Amino acid sequence: MPRHLIHLICGSTGAGKTTYARRLADELGAIRFSIDEWMSALFWMDAPQPIDASWSMERVERCNSQIWETAVALARRNVPSVLDLGFPTREQRRYFLSLAAKEGLSTQLHFLDVPADERWRRVNRRNQAGAAASQLPFQVTREMFDFVESLFETPGEEELGAGDVVHIAD
Repeated sequence: MPRHLIHLICGSTGAGKTTYARRLADELGAIRFSIDEWMSALFWMDAPQPIDASWSMERVERCNSQIWETAVALARRNVPSVLDLGFPTREQRRYFLSLAAKEGLSTQLHFLDVPADERWRRVNRRNQAGAAASQLPFQVTREMFDFVESLFETPGEEELGAGDVVHIAD
């Protein structure tokens, strides 16, 4: 079995990606990169109110690029990385898999497949628990949840059967 150096954590809002990524990184001795943590540390304090999707996505892309460069540098030193970036679209998953292939890096996709009603319950619990329970400095509203839900593309059979995939159905 190959030692995967790049692990892509995929799931929609409330699927448990960060919790899973933390556990996986501990098990593997990997470095974990969470987009929510990066955005919170670098940009949320300057975010326009209300949150503007194009403003956010520009900064998410900057973070993703830097995270990727760092993950490649770690992989060259045989240190695995867990990328908790959500990977909401097929295009984003293909893009990162192609970057890894160009670098000759072994990847594993981890898809957290949780029904929307359960994910919304989790988000509500996190909202009620407040800032300590979330990397986001704001609550995820139903409108935000539904917006992200409309963008998320569930990995299809072609993705799930194409490579090394861990499919976790909850």
